[in-house]
Amino acid sequence: MTAELDEGALRALVPRVLAGLVRRGEDFDAAEDALQEALLEALRVWPEHPPRDPGGWLATVATRRLVDARRSEVARNRREETTYAEPRPGVTEEGDDTLFLLFCCCHPDLAPASQVALTLRAVGGLTTREIADAFFVPEATMAQRISRAKRTLRGRRLDRPGDLAVVLRVLYLVYTAGRVDLAIRLARQLTLATAEPEARGLLALMLLNHARLPARLDPDGRIVPLDQQDRGLWDTREIAEGVRVLQSALALERPGRYQIEAAIAALHDDAASAEETDWPQILEWYDDLVALTDDPVRENPAAVLARAVAVGHVRGPAAGLRETDRLREVLGGRHRWHAVRGHLHELAGDLPAAGAAYASAARLATDITEREHLVRQAARVRSRRKS
Repeated sequence: MTAELDEGALRALVPRVLAGLVRRGEDFDAAEDALQEALLEALRVWPEHPPRDPGGWLATVATRRLVDARRSEVARNRREETTYAEPRPGVTEEGDDTLFLLFCCCHPDLAPASQVALTLRAVGGLTTREIADAFFVPEATMAQRISRAKRTLRGRRLDRPGDLAVVLRVLYLVYTAGRVDLAIRLARQLTLATAEPEARGLLALMLLNHARLPARLDPDGRIVPLDQQDRGLWDTREIAEGVRVLQSALALERPGRYQIEAAIAALHDDAASAEETDWPQILEWYDDLVALTDDPVRENPAAVLARAVAVGHVRGPAAGLRETDRLREVLGGRHRWHAVRGHLHELAGDLPAAGAAYASAARLATDITEREHLVRQAARVRSRRKS
């Protein structure tokens, strides 16, 4: 009898099996190639003969492919050839194999963009096309990037994986690239494996931001600004979890970037309306955030611009605009700098200046959805001026 093959479940096995092969000392690139061959074999064999242990079956077949590849090379170490039979216990490891693979993908010899791409491919199980779409680059470009990353790791024993700070940064980039469920799942696993408060801070930040997702776009797919969102659509259970995780991190009294950003997100989530937002406390957190680095304008420009907004709400829009004036030389060519000035000019009641700033931001924006939002913002304030 032919069974229906669940390709989604099959893909979900890939990170664990690949991690098990790499943990045993297999070359990353060779292990992935062997696993891809095993997946093709699974698509052929499983509908007629589904295995009792799918993960073990994949590991066994991939191992056989690796052995066959070695035997085709001169003077390679011989290994006992395995079969398609059900594997012996211990061929794959459940435990922390996925996290091990994540740390390998964040190897210090890889560039940040390659770390993210390899994580999405190896840990997330995404295709090259899906990763290319997430980064808005051609598929061929992304294929080259992933190939270069695997070549960099070729021949290395992966006993010097990326440190935790690098892993957290990569997870944050995975999150901002739109792979939210993957990033949150890995962050949860990471908090179980380490007591580092920044790991909890990152998980809290993801949860608190993700909780607002249902209200972030209108039915036509257009951006809804935070102060105009229907807060009744926010996921209160996810907010409560995010707050609990954040509190457990802050209790350790070693605040870092992700904990502080999560605290700011929590204050926004806690406000019953935009008017009730605790801007003074948000500004205090932003002061702490920009103080973490010697050059926050270049190292964390988003935080510096967001702080200018908070200054505008606490000390008045003129003070916020003065903050942006100080950032003009470095950030004046970015659309968000103009968008922040548009918001502050509108807060001050200067609608002509607000409309001009929003229009400038729209011209510089590269994301289509964001550009269309800024065009609507410019049109809105101009219509208010005429009325």
